[in-house]
Order: sequence, then structure tokens, then C-alpha cells
Amino acid sequence: MTTLTARALLLDMDGTIVNSDAVVERCWRGWADEQGLDGDEVMKVVHGRQGYATMAALLPDRPMERNHEENRRMLAAETADMDGVVPVPGAPAFMAALERLPHALVTSADRGLATARMGAAGLPMPAVRVTAESVSASKPDPEGFLKGAAELGFAPADCVVFEDSEAGIAAGRAAGMRVVGVGPRAAAHGPDVAVPDLTSVRVEAGADGGIVLRITTTG
Repeated sequence: MTTLTARALLLDMDGTIVNSDAVVERCWRGWADEQGLDGDEVMKVVHGRQGYATMAALLPDRPMERNHEENRRMLAAETADMDGVVPVPGAPAFMAALERLPHALVTSADRGLATARMGAAGLPMPAVRVTAESVSASKPDPEGFLKGAAELGFAPADCVVFEDSEAGIAAGRAAGMRVVGVGPRAAAHGPDVAVPDLTSVRVEAGADGGIVLRITTTG
């Protein structure tokens, strides 16, 4: 058991509280086929980043304008496809425990996609959310997490990030925050604590108004 204390939590969405892997696989493997790229290699890069940033990493010589154009089409396709979108195990209880505690969503999805996926998973949308429209740089840049902390009114060192991807974990660490890695992708990328899913996390209100996390670690 590991215990962490915080003043606020910053939550990634895809792979962390919402399992959207089925949609991501369908959309991005289709894009990989169109570009003549290996689907398995594309899937190693896609998680955590905004779509245009994934495209730029995979096709570095292509004009960024084209990446942004294709990203808009990708977002529309993903927003229209909710088949297989479900909560990560433990996410409903986790989000319910956070209802009256400071927390924010920090996602690479845009507002429309975030709203659709949170709804499909049956999870409440946090009052504070940082989406793709809110930032000028995609994860692994820390801008999103720093904005989330600022909107909640807490210093980065007082926040704990929940993330699943290499890019997201790097962003949280670059923001000067502690990171709980969630799911099978996370443990390899240096989070402070790794858990298989959110059933391993218990959220309690601290006596001083803070947040206490009781975490059953994976080892």
C-alpha cells in the first residue's frame, strides 16, 4: 500500500478513466493503412498526444497544415464512434469519490470528443477541464497540466496526475507533479506509482481539506 497526499488531482481521460482503445485502434489503424504505415508502429506513438502531433511524429516531412486538416477529420470520426467506449474498471467509484474534491480533466481530446466519451462511459464531466482547444502544445508538453493546476488554484507540487501514456506521464513530470500511472502502458514510463486500473485506488478527503490516496501498487 502506498499513500499519497495532494491538494488536487489532474486526470487524463483516454486510457486513464475511459477505455476508448477499441475506437482508437479502428480509427488510427485505418489512417495508418491510408498512409502506408505499419499499424503496430503507429499505435506505439498515438496514445496521449493530440492527433496532429502524432502525425507530425510519424511523418515529419509533411506540412503541418495537412496534419491539422487530417486531425479535424480524425476527431470527427472518433466523436461519431462510441462503440466499445466504457469506463476503466474502478472509474465510476473513483469519480464519485472526487465529486466534492478539487480535480480537473486534462485531455488531448477536444471538447466534443471529451464530452461524448465521458457520456458514453457514464462518467461525470469535471467542472474544470483542459481540452485540446485550451492549449498551444500537445503532451508531452506540460502546458495542459500547468493550466489545470492554475485553474484549480494550486501549485504544481500540490497536484497528483493520473495518466496512462508515455507522453502524458512525461508531461506530468515536466510540470513538476507526481504521477500515478494507470493501466498496462504506464508502468514502463516512470510514474511514481503504477496501478493496473482504478480499483487499486481509494480516495479519501483529508482532515485539512486535502486529498488522501490509498493505492495498492503493482509492485
